[in-house]
Amino acid sequence: MIIKEISPVVSNELLSSEINKLTIQSPEISKLAKPGQFINVKVSHYFDPLLRRPFSIADVIDDKIQIIFNITGKGTKILANLKSGERIDIIGPLGKPFNTDDDFDLAVIVAGGLGVAPFPFLTKILKEKNKDVISFIGARTKTQLLLDGLENVNTATDDGSAGYKGTVVELLRLNIVKIKDFKFKIFACGPTPMLKSLLKLCDEFDLNCEVSVETPMACGTGLCQGCVVKTKKGEYKLACKDGPVFNTKEIAL
Repeated sequence: MIIKEISPVVSNELLSSEINKLTIQSPEISKLAKPGQFINVKVSHYFDPLLRRPFSIADVIDDKIQIIFNITGKGTKILANLKSGERIDIIGPLGKPFNTDDDFDLAVIVAGGLGVAPFPFLTKILKEKNKDVISFIGARTKTQLLLDGLENVNTATDDGSAGYKGTVVELLRLNIVKIKDFKFKIFACGPTPMLKSLLKLCDEFDLNCEVSVETPMACGTGLCQGCVVKTKKGEYKLACKDGPVFNTKEIAL
């Protein structure tokens, strides 16, 4: 079920100079949301910007949902300036969530940059299911690392300002030997180059892995056919409807 709500802003918190966390009261969407799903937000009451913006559901707290976003363009600047009590038009929950019911004991979370967004919510649900969680989180520099709500965090930064100097996938490769004896599943989200590197690693070691792809989405419901993802069979699926979560054995980025 997809729900449209005109929802009041509860809080708008600046996490860094470029990143905001927006908390929205959304009693209907919050009841249905699952980790990996997203909402589509109409950032203005007018027609500029015209298109809605998709945002991963970062967490659900009672009847509220949270999103995390970079302040990069006109739409996100409007969102960053919203005040408590102002209302925004949202649609959700959209997309296919992560599958947390597989046969695994250890969840391995891998995120790059703002790809960390869906994982506080996922971590909460995994802990409720009595799964162990280990997290590998990467960013360009330490000020862009977002670690709240995560468990057993290992960090990587491109400039070496925190944790391992290098990519988060390189860090995961170094730690595969430490987790290989566990029955584990990888959950990942991040920029496409990171996901391509992770897909190669998963193919190499035949790992069970789901990724949430980052791709532009206009309608969020499959009508516009604009967010295609190619499969290994040469077919095409829609990120907004068939995903954004896909198993790495299925897609070819």
